[in-house]
Amino acid sequence: VQFVESGGGLVQPGGSLRLACAASGILFRIYDMGWYRQVPGKKRELVARIISTGRAEYDDSVKGRFTISRDNAKSMMYLEMNNLKYEDAGVYYCNREPAVVNYWGQGTQVTVSS
Repeated sequence: VQFVESGGGLVQPGGSLRLACAASGILFRIYDMGWYRQVPGKKRELVARIISTGRAEYDDSVKGRFTISRDNAKSMMYLEMNNLKYEDAGVYYCNREPAVVNYWGQGTQVTVSS
């Protein structure tokens, strides 16, 4: 199983980014999936999850600004991030939800700075 994240970068506060997660080696469509964020000194936290049928749930800190989606035919998951805030910065990972320890990828860095 491999998850490869992409789409991170440097953005100003109020800006937008779209993250992508490419899954392989897994029957993607049957699993609930999540986007996780980690910042130095803190535990990795779940920011958004999407169940196999497409229903999405969000952490309160990103609700109304982030949109999680998936394309089961392509084994892809996305995170549209709008109105980014300084506190959204971190390394973003995708994984099953609940996460499987051995499935963590390299993540993609999101930096929010003026």
